[in-house]
Amino acid sequence: MNVVGRLRGLLHLPRTLRWRLFLILFAGLAAAHILSFGVLFLERTMSTKATMLTTLENDVATSVALLDRLPAEERPRWLPMLDRQTYRYQLGPGLPGVPELSPRADEIAQTINAAAGSRFPVTVQSVPGGDREHLQAHITLSDGSPLTIDVTPQLMPLASWLPYVLVAQLLLLLFCAWLAVRLAIRPLLRFANAAEALDPSRKVGRLEEGGPTEVAYAATAFNAMRDRIAHYLEERVQILAAISHDLQTPITRMKLRAEMADEGPEKEKLINDLSQIETLVREGVAYARSAHGDAEKPTRIDIGSFVESIVFDYQDTGKPVACAKLTDAVVTTRPHALRRILTNLVDNALKFAGEAEVNVERIHGGRVCIAVLDKGPGIPADQLDAVLQPFYRLEQSRNRDTGGTGLGLAIAHQLASAIGGSLTLRNRPEGGLSAEVRLG
Repeated sequence: MNVVGRLRGLLHLPRTLRWRLFLILFAGLAAAHILSFGVLFLERTMSTKATMLTTLENDVATSVALLDRLPAEERPRWLPMLDRQTYRYQLGPGLPGVPELSPRADEIAQTINAAAGSRFPVTVQSVPGGDREHLQAHITLSDGSPLTIDVTPQLMPLASWLPYVLVAQLLLLLFCAWLAVRLAIRPLLRFANAAEALDPSRKVGRLEEGGPTEVAYAATAFNAMRDRIAHYLEERVQILAAISHDLQTPITRMKLRAEMADEGPEKEKLINDLSQIETLVREGVAYARSAHGDAEKPTRIDIGSFVESIVFDYQDTGKPVACAKLTDAVVTTRPHALRRILTNLVDNALKFAGEAEVNVERIHGGRVCIAVLDKGPGIPADQLDAVLQPFYRLEQSRNRDTGGTGLGLAIAHQLASAIGGSLTLRNRPEGGLSAEVRLG
């Protein structure tokens, strides 16, 4: 496993591109923001420290010189005025301490020594105990009086509003990262939806060719690809229709000549072969026309009455077609195309099973399902999708001896897609085939 694979396994990145981009972008921006905040805080600490030491040096030099010149009895009155937030002056020897100093205490000791100069001896010690660092500088004035500078060093505390500003900035980064990823992913979702809905045989809206230059260019290329596919499909259908149509005339002439021939077994075989060719050509024309099944104007129909009328037409001709379950529902569809779908499915069931049953019911989502059932041999599971392709014929139970051109189910499948529905084949548990047309 390479390094990228190991890193991916450790990080457990989400599978969607949206979240991957969001996490990478937000993590980078947040790290840069935290780093900038850390650098700013470090610079502020160093600046505050330098300012504190400079102020301490100047203040100690002035205060010690002032106290040295004052009479001993007046010094206590001046001490409160010389006190500061982090250090104050005391008359006397102060508290006992230890000579070990921390790095920061050592810097403060050097600053006090530089401020006192060579005139006053200075001893800086660390006072143990307490939660905070505590120093005392012991100075002897010119008259021999002891002076103690009590120091409790601390940096300037953070402002109370600063954490809120940091959180607000992180929230702003979060929003900006989400907005940037959303803008970047939206064109991909549009392309994915357009590719999923791509059907050159149907009239659908073109992909909008707007937005950034790269997105507009990709949308233009996608629309051009769709137009080329539609053109190739239409050209193929036109060629098939033209060939099938042009073959009908010579086939008709050949049948007339065969009819006028002398009686005999060869004449009967010839007429039978010509009839099969004629059926194949007629089905080829029907398949070519089915590619444009969406040209019919949609109409609102009562699907229960519509299916019942088809069943009655079969029963009037003596065909064993029944209707066990009907549901009254109004759907908007193309009735001529739907009639062709159902007649193809019923004819298929009658041809291979001898009888058919048509049921209509509502399914989830308010859709309508029309099922054509038979009790025939069914179709092998691995060929249920293949039989929906044109000119595909089963080699076992449904062979050429039983008739058929291999276009009936293909026409039904293509017309179902053209009217916005779907055709699904499945084998029934009790035996036989169920062809389901779903609308809505």
